[in-house]
Order: sequence, then C-alpha cells, then structure tokens
Amino acid sequence: MTELELLAPAKNLECGKAAIEHGADAVYIGAPRFGARAAAGNSVADIAELCRYAHQYSAKVYVTVNTIIYDNELEDTCRLLDELSEIGVDAVLVQDMGLVKMINERLEMRNEKPHFSFAFHASTQTDNRTAEKVRWLRELGFRQVVLARELSISEIADIHRQVPDVKLEVFVHGALCVSYSGQCYASQYCFQRSANRGACAQFCRMAFDLLDADGRIIEHDRYLLSLRDMNQLENLEALAEAGATSFKIEGRLKDVGYVKNVTAAYSQRLNNIIRRQPDRYRRASRGHSTYTFTPNLERTFNRGYTTYFANGRQPDIACFDTPKAMGEFVGTVKELRRDSFTVAGTASFANGDGLCFVGDDHQLEGFRVNRVEGNRLFPQGMPQGLHPGLRLYRNNDQEMERLLARPSAERKIPITMSLRPTSDGFELSAEGLSVSMPIEHQQAEKPQRDNIVRQLTKLGGTPYECREVELSDDFNYFIPSSQLAEMRRRLVDEMRNERLEMRNERYDYTKDSVLLEGGMQGNHITHFSSLTSHLYNIANREACRFYGVDEPTAYELHPTADAVLMQCRHCLRYSLGYCVKHGGRRPQWKEPLYLRLGDGRRFRLEFDCRNCQMNVYADANEK
Repeated sequence: MTELELLAPAKNLECGKAAIEHGADAVYIGAPRFGARAAAGNSVADIAELCRYAHQYSAKVYVTVNTIIYDNELEDTCRLLDELSEIGVDAVLVQDMGLVKMINERLEMRNEKPHFSFAFHASTQTDNRTAEKVRWLRELGFRQVVLARELSISEIADIHRQVPDVKLEVFVHGALCVSYSGQCYASQYCFQRSANRGACAQFCRMAFDLLDADGRIIEHDRYLLSLRDMNQLENLEALAEAGATSFKIEGRLKDVGYVKNVTAAYSQRLNNIIRRQPDRYRRASRGHSTYTFTPNLERTFNRGYTTYFANGRQPDIACFDTPKAMGEFVGTVKELRRDSFTVAGTASFANGDGLCFVGDDHQLEGFRVNRVEGNRLFPQGMPQGLHPGLRLYRNNDQEMERLLARPSAERKIPITMSLRPTSDGFELSAEGLSVSMPIEHQQAEKPQRDNIVRQLTKLGGTPYECREVELSDDFNYFIPSSQLAEMRRRLVDEMRNERLEMRNERYDYTKDSVLLEGGMQGNHITHFSSLTSHLYNIANREACRFYGVDEPTAYELHPTADAVLMQCRHCLRYSLGYCVKHGGRRPQWKEPLYLRLGDGRRFRLEFDCRNCQMNVYADANEK
C-alpha cells in the first residue's frame, strides 16, 4: 500500500504546529542558517519542540539546509547537522554535494558507521528534471527527491517508471519560480543577493519592457516573468497515479492563516482520494483533523492560480499586470456614486475588506472598504479608475482572517481501549500497549460501565480520542475513579513514548551509496557533461573533490559575463501568441529580444525551441 504525504511549510514553530493540527503528514522548516529562505531561520530548540509535537502523530519534520556552502562554513554546517540529528529530525534537504561528502568522510575517519537519525533528501535546488538525474541521486543514497516544478504529470510518471525505488516529492501549491530552481543567478547578478544562498531579491517579480533587436518596444512596463501561483488541488489523484508520494505546499515565508487554510484544503482532498481507494493508498501519518471553518483556497494569498505544466504547456501561467496577490474574484462594479458603489455578484463583504482591480492602464489598484450596506460598499477613498464593468478581487478577507486567528482545528488519533481483570488487579490496553495496576477486586453493587467509560475517555489535551471501551459481558467490578484515571494517564504516556522510540531508530542513509567511492568519479552519466559550468553550483573544496574539478565554479564566486542567468520553461514567445510550433502567428519583430528594467539594464532572451525553453542572459553589449 502506498503512503501519501502532505508536506506543509513552517515559517516558525507556530506555523509548524498549525500545519500538523490541520492535517499535514510532514512539515519542512528552515534551520538557523543555510536554508534557501534566509529570512525563515529557526532555532534548534524550536525545531526540537516541533519534532516532539509532530512525532506524536507519526508526522515528520524536514529541515532545509539547502544553500550552497562556502569553505569557511563547512565546519559550522556539520555541527548544525549533528545537532539536528540529536533532536530527532526526520530528514534534511540539501543542495551542496560537498557537504554530504564531507560528512561521510568525517565519520569514516572516526571509524563510525555513517548514519544519522535523519535521511538526506535532494532539494529542488539540485535541478531534478530527468530520470537520469533522479537515478544518480538515488545511487548516492537520497531516498526522496524534490522534482522541478515545471514537470508535467506524464513526465513525473516516466521518472517513476524508470526509478521506482525513490520517493518523488512534487510541489502542488504556492508561488512559482520562473527559472528552474538552482539555476537562477539573476538576483546575484543584479543585486549581489544569491538565490542559491537563500537571499533571492525576486528579479522575476519586477516590471520590464520587451524590446526587439532594433530597440522597438513590444511590451511596456509589464511583469513579463511573474508567474501565477500553483494550484494542483484537482490534479492530486493524477499525481498520485503518476507515482508522486509527497505533495509539497510552498510557503516558508507565509503566515499561519495561509498554512492553516491551504493545509486543510489539501488534507481533505487527500482523504477523499484515500476514501475512494482504501486498498491502494493511506496517509503517511496518524490522526484526523476537524475544522471550525471551511477551507477555501480562493480566500487566501494568491496571485491567481495555474496548474503550470501539469497537463502540458498552458497560455496563462503568468500574470503580466501585477506580481501582487489579487485573491478571490468577488464580482463586477455595477453603479457608482460620489462616495460608494455597488457590486454585481453573490459575495458578501465585511468592514475592513481589502479589494483590488486591474485598471485600463494594466496597473493594479487596491483600496480598503470602510463600511458595507448589502452590496453597496463605502471605500476609505473612492479609487481612481473605478468604473462599471470592472472585475473586483478580494485580497484581504476580514471574515476569513478572524476565523483563522482563533484555534481552528483539532487533530486526534482514534483508539480503542480494553479493560480486563488480572490475577492481582486490572490491565488497560490500547494500540498494542498495556499497563497494569494492583487493585483489589470488588464486586460492584450497581452497573459500573458508564462510569468506567466516562473516566477512561477523558483524553482532552492528548493526541487521542477513545472511540470504544471494550469490557467483557461479565465485567462487574468497582474500580475507584482515581485509579481508572491513573491507568489512563499511564497508558497515554506509554503510547506517546512508543511513538518517540519508534521514531528514534537510526537511519543509515548511505546504504548502497557511492558517496564514499569518489562521488562523481567513475559515474559516467551524460547529465554532467560540462562540470566547469557555473550551473553545478560548486562552491567549496569538498564539492570540488566530489565532482573532480580543481576550483569552485559557482557563479557567486566567479561571475562571468556570458553566463546564462535563468533557464525558464515559461516562454514569452508562446505567452504572447508568437510560437509557430504551438500554432501561434509568426512574429514580425527582429531578434534577439531583450528585457529592460526601469533602470535601463537589459537582458537578452534566447529561445531554445529544441528544448522548448527560454534562457535569459545579461546584455553583453552593456558597458
């Protein structure tokens, strides 16, 4: 039977616990340093507390240590991994192969079996888009690989067919990077902020002019690289059929309301899939969540949704008008007055709602609603450009925020308790565990079942709920309530300890691994045909040894003028309707095309039609 894992983001401990409460099977969280979101680091103590909380439900905690590492950081990173091993994290996501090699060799020198309490997962930053790459990572000892967001369902299925013995983790929701992850250097080039070091300045969310080779403006001041947010809720079952087993929600910078709403929505959908195919799938953790709200992905942060390339190339994966959240469509402007307007639609509004619209100049304009009278809204100030027929969106939903600001879910593991007499007392059991207490056998003068059930099922404040108490038909003993409560408490402690002990089994991640046998040397796969390229993100001496090169080649250390800054499956030719290969009209412009920032810097576009890819370069003619 296949286990399906819902993997939710945790900006901090609060978000991590909320994700588990709302149905996540695992959470991923940033370490104090070296995570691909530098602004989302957490203390080891907080991660330890999250582990204790998650493991009660057999849920897992993955820690991101997925930046490239410099030589002077290797020792600190190894010490961090030792700490993470001690607190019981389940996996660490890494990008830098030098780090993994160094750990193996250090343990070998100390004559220790190279194992930790966690597994290594290959971060999406390692650019995992082919079966060949996934197979190579599997040979290195990685047991779970985060695939590139750009892959279609059929491409995922093909990877699974070729490499069936590695778990495939796929992004299903949240913000999209326009470049293949790990292959974006635009932020470093423009702002000296490395995406591979967790400091992306979001170059792709900026406004550009699109120019042809003669300097003619094709598009002016548009967000040409800004993608909509991913939403694969309707494709979850197809992804599971394709062989994906871990479904990842993006958002380690998102607040707790986002985590609650999105996690709950995907958890409910996974449960529906399992309900229809109980002999094929099950959840990867234990417990079920109940909610005080109705999950709704439209009512949380989003830039408009896309299924991206899940079902092949689509024309509307980007939003050229704005990189900001637009939210839920709530109706169209019907009639304007001096200080108010009416909305045609079925949505209800609340004082304080934030609304927005895209004006005729393609600019997003937002405003706050001060007062609501039915479908008539009184904004804080009447927005310029508002006119009948405009589509309105709600990007700040006061009612939803109020619902999610309160405790909004409860997660419980259903159990059955059994109470039976022993020779010198009574035994209480559940989940294959039991506790006994020496208690005098006293025949009851009146039925005791109701009191026994009442005392044993008082499980508030624990992860458990008792669905049934089993007593034999002839059970007719009086047991003081205090002793029933004591047996219940001891049994709960046993169950909690059992979960932690099961989790703390050591994980030998190097079984069948070739990391100690020279890494790349002797491994002739065509994916690594040009190791002198900056695209392999080789940033330290250990990575050099792993790949068999003399010097680091990472762009951050050795920027080159002709380097490709981004590799994108998003293609402006296609999005603008000029891809002849896909039925578009033939363009009249003269290539190469250029993106131009507001400060005048230009970036040359290369259309690699053979691979259906758009590459972005710095303009070599700039001085």
